[in-house]
Amino acid sequence: MGVVVIDGSTVRSFVEDEEQFKKTIDEGFAALDLNNDGVLSRSELRKTFESMRLLESHFGVDVVTPQEELTSLYDSIFEKFDTDQSGSVDREEFRSEMKKIVLAIADGLGSCPITMALDDDDDNLLKKAADLEASKLEKKAS
Repeated sequence: MGVVVIDGSTVRSFVEDEEQFKKTIDEGFAALDLNNDGVLSRSELRKTFESMRLLESHFGVDVVTPQEELTSLYDSIFEKFDTDQSGSVDREEFRSEMKKIVLAIADGLGSCPITMALDDDDDNLLKKAADLEASKLEKKAS
């Protein structure tokens, strides 16, 4: 278990490191592309969101969300990612939307630091941002 402290500048710095950000987002894309066809289908994105159970629990308590409400939400998210309305999300569309999402997180954090307790094997974007910042600080110190 580790603890990281980040703020909006940490997250923004991660996005500005284009090589690291692209690598991280591309790894996420590859993990979501279950059939390895180079694009994300509506069902692949939906499976991912369903596995997160974002709407089926509220502070650890299961909540019943009507199926049509879930479908509507997942469809609207998919349509936001599918900017060319091709019926699938390619790597560039995914990168672009993820960049917007991560920058929105940075804006939301602003200069107010947050502390996150993470499992050592946790591999989320905010942890990667904190790790990148830590590596930059180590380089400056040496």
